[in-house]
Amino acid sequence: MPEKSLEDLLEAVGNPVSLLRRSQIGAYVYPVVPPEYSNWRDEQRAWRETAVLFDQSHHMVNVYVEGPDALKMLSYLATNSFATFSVNRAKQFAPCSYDGYVIGDGILFHLEGNRLVFVGRAPAANWIQFHGETGGYKVTIQKDDRSPSNPKGRAVMRTCYRYQIQGPNAPQILEKLNGVPLPEIKFFHIGVIHIAGRKVRALRHGMAGAPGLEIWGPYEEREEIRAAIVDAGKDFGLREVGSRAYATNTLESGWIPSPLPAVYTGEKMKAYRQWLPATSYEGTGSLGGSFDSHNIEDYYMTPYALGYGPFVKFDHDFIGREALEKMAGKPQRKKVTFAWNSADVVKVFASMFEPGDPYKSMDLPLSNYASASYDRVVSGGKTAGFSMFSGYSYNERSMLSLGVVDAEMQPGAEVRIVWGEAGGGSRKTTVERHRQLELRAIVSPVPYSKVVRATYAKGWRTAQA
Repeated sequence: MPEKSLEDLLEAVGNPVSLLRRSQIGAYVYPVVPPEYSNWRDEQRAWRETAVLFDQSHHMVNVYVEGPDALKMLSYLATNSFATFSVNRAKQFAPCSYDGYVIGDGILFHLEGNRLVFVGRAPAANWIQFHGETGGYKVTIQKDDRSPSNPKGRAVMRTCYRYQIQGPNAPQILEKLNGVPLPEIKFFHIGVIHIAGRKVRALRHGMAGAPGLEIWGPYEEREEIRAAIVDAGKDFGLREVGSRAYATNTLESGWIPSPLPAVYTGEKMKAYRQWLPATSYEGTGSLGGSFDSHNIEDYYMTPYALGYGPFVKFDHDFIGREALEKMAGKPQRKKVTFAWNSADVVKVFASMFEPGDPYKSMDLPLSNYASASYDRVVSGGKTAGFSMFSGYSYNERSMLSLGVVDAEMQPGAEVRIVWGEAGGGSRKTTVERHRQLELRAIVSPVPYSKVVRATYAKGWRTAQA
């Protein structure tokens, strides 16, 4: 019996919103990496004050694209230009649908002449694989999927380990590991360093906005490399970061990780929905939050809203170009940080100790409970945007969230974020019966961290600061 496709699933359900609202996928789990190595508060502090080791080996998909048409295909999927995308460069990759809405994003590495790898979440990875397999391009696709959330005792194998060493003390640690002064690696360029006698490729990146490198090499060498980093970092306050704190660094540095992939509608997207299995991320993912529309397209995001606008270049043909040309220059929602009112946040926790239905529970340090979160932002009694990724920053002593607001909204404006779902909550396994609360919040810059705004290289995170 043929495997059911996403299109089959949508035809059976009728409305994509209904499918995603009642998803039974459960909580998102960062696989393999322990929740904490010490405690998440000190792990958060370390990326601001000393240095951290992020283990990114398991939660992302690697898609290797190789062949004479590799650049041609990926350029056709990319809204940004490939004109200067040479070997040993990397770039943010955020493909759009034919209607100009973001499908997903991640980082694209140009490893060799006709060999590249995309590293990121499933939606963009699936889109690349689809075109590689069905588009008639002279390419081969190797997909190294994310590690299983529950390996059930089986060994986990990946094509490579991937670590980040970040923080004010990262340069000293890296130089100690390398044995000689570090080579000059420009922002989003790839170089080579040496660790424990091994040749290691390195990207100057910086999730936490602080100095440092992302490094990778054969998976079989992962423990040897990790041990060397930990040993070298002992005198510099290095902390390994567990999965609880890991995802919260983006609250300070400004990347919205999981907008809803814009694949559920559109006749031109039908072939893709027929290719995607019903069991794919797109078929099993969950939609949460207080914004409640029956039109799935109300949840779609443009690259302009997510801060990718400066990267959109019309110097090449790409999927979504015609739609984005019509959007360009028009008012767009913009990416911001919301700083939540602490007294209102305390009300949420206090309700857990009072009779009756509490407010929606709020996990710390990360409070997301769905694959894609859309909490309604209210100003003047009207919806003015969405809060899309929320959690607690020990560095800022504040609940923060990343999201989008209407173009005219200015930093310093007070808005209300509606916390909790309508009607007492949906049937998702991560949602208990609860009531809603309007939390006050201040529209703030993105990145929120003053350190990141002052020191991070200009680009997609800082473009709207």
